[in-house]
Amino acid sequence: MKIIISPAKSLDFESKVTTDVYTQPRFLEQSEKLNKKLKTLSRKKLSELMKISDDLASLNYDRNQDWQPPFSLDNAKQAVFAFTGEVYRGIDASSISEDKIPVLQEKLRILSGLYGLLKPLDLIQPYRLEMGTKLKVGRRENLYKFWDTTLAESLNEELGDGELLINLASTEYFKALPKKALKVPMITPVFKDFKNGQYKTIMTFAKKARGLMVRYIIDNNVETLEELKGFDVEGYGFSEEMSTETELVFTR
Repeated sequence: MKIIISPAKSLDFESKVTTDVYTQPRFLEQSEKLNKKLKTLSRKKLSELMKISDDLASLNYDRNQDWQPPFSLDNAKQAVFAFTGEVYRGIDASSISEDKIPVLQEKLRILSGLYGLLKPLDLIQPYRLEMGTKLKVGRRENLYKFWDTTLAESLNEELGDGELLINLASTEYFKALPKKALKVPMITPVFKDFKNGQYKTIMTFAKKARGLMVRYIIDNNVETLEELKGFDVEGYGFSEEMSTETELVFTR
């Protein structure tokens, strides 16, 4: 089983990490090309491109200028510990037992505008580059075109025949994995809360639920679709009637 999630805009490079084990991002060469382009953009251009405040543009201008491989524990941090936000609160990587870290590393993949596809223990330096950003690099007019089928092909190399691919990423990010390029269908869990007489996806809750499901899979050694349907954390339960072959709906 492989699980894909989105990164987070919010980062934590201050807190200590529970492991010294790390790996290097597979697509650093491509990341360097993107960073080379980002370094040419002024604070004003970054603000306009990313639709962010002047303060955030200034912060990320400095990040772009400081970004420099090679990565080590002195200048970078493992991705799953560096990203924060609701999904990562749900995963709560700092409380995962040491014997489960290799399982997390084997199963989880993080899509990233700058780094492409990250393993949890891949080192990253601070950045902001959402997959939907219309950054033109050479003849590639945006990041979807830049990554093209590279990320799907990378996943295909890791996926065995019939292995499950669980999509817990946002629409913006899983669009970077063209379905036609993947050798297995994506299974997408959807989380809905009952509000005002109907079931709705409430994004803050749904994001945390994605992280909770990652943690559930890791803690319970989930390998099959039936085991995945047993997800029952924080009041969620599987809805057979609302689900389809490729979309599993969990309600509460």
